[in-house]
Amino acid sequence: MAKLIEVTNANFEAEVTNAAGHVLIDFWAPWCGPCRMQSPILEKLSQSPDISATIVKINTDENPEIAQKFGISSIPTLILMDKGKEIERFVGVQTESVLKRKLTQQN
Repeated sequence: MAKLIEVTNANFEAEVTNAAGHVLIDFWAPWCGPCRMQSPILEKLSQSPDISATIVKINTDENPEIAQKFGISSIPTLILMDKGKEIERFVGVQTESVLKRKLTQQN
């Protein structure tokens, strides 16, 4: 089963860069309406027994350095990583079915 965690500048390297498996990063902000639509989809995916990826949420208001490093210009942006390298990027709200398909393809 996947896990869903909040990531900051302090734990980004441990949770994302040095992760052994797949990580889905959700760049979001509390004021962003589409981000609030994306959040329950990610929470549901984190409970799926079919997905082993780690799902991390990065608040771009509190962690602008990480957002800048990844060139985030609009949110929500989701980035799928494998062993610290970006393999796919999604901009805007993504459906549960699209994300589940991408995350299960990666296993």
